[in-house]
Amino acid sequence: MTDIRESSALPAGPRLEGHGLLLRLWDPDSETDVDAWLRGLLDPDFLRWNTPLRTITDAAGARESLRAKAADAEAGTGLTLCVTDAGDGTVLGQIGLNAIDRVQSAGNIGYWVLPEARGRQVATRSLLLVSRWAFTELGLHRLELGHALGHEASCRIAERCGFLYEGTLRGAMWEAGRRDAWRDVHRHGRLATDPEPRVGERA
Repeated sequence: MTDIRESSALPAGPRLEGHGLLLRLWDPDSETDVDAWLRGLLDPDFLRWNTPLRTITDAAGARESLRAKAADAEAGTGLTLCVTDAGDGTVLGQIGLNAIDRVQSAGNIGYWVLPEARGRQVATRSLLLVSRWAFTELGLHRLELGHALGHEASCRIAERCGFLYEGTLRGAMWEAGRRDAWRDVHRHGRLATDPEPRVGERA
């Protein structure tokens, strides 16, 4: 297990496999990856619940965004993984471990799933994999997960994966499509000392 306080670097090129999924780094030079990243960020359901810090509307912007994610991994501040089907490599979505704080031994998790992959428990399975890796390989103590108030699907995913509801943060994220108005956020948390959630292979 890595003591995350000892080094700024994250383990190089992690590949997490389990629950029928393979999680790998995004490739900014892959047209398939760039297209999937752009489609995810432009998906109406994603934009209903999230307002990105920077608007991305084309392949060039998506590629630049993926390169920025790679730089975050190099700096040890975040890790964004491409979620794929372990059998055929089809891109299904993304999951990120962000805002890694080595002093507090904590990080924040976010995810989205492409429209054609929904209904297959992709987010749940990805969250289980990344959480276990963050606790066992990085040695983190606490993981946090936040979602807009009213996003019941994300709330169920968090609780299914052992992220307990800890409260509502007032005005903690932008309203959909705006950067001048705010909405409340449900905050969930999971500790390394919490019991492992009992979730089946397909959950």
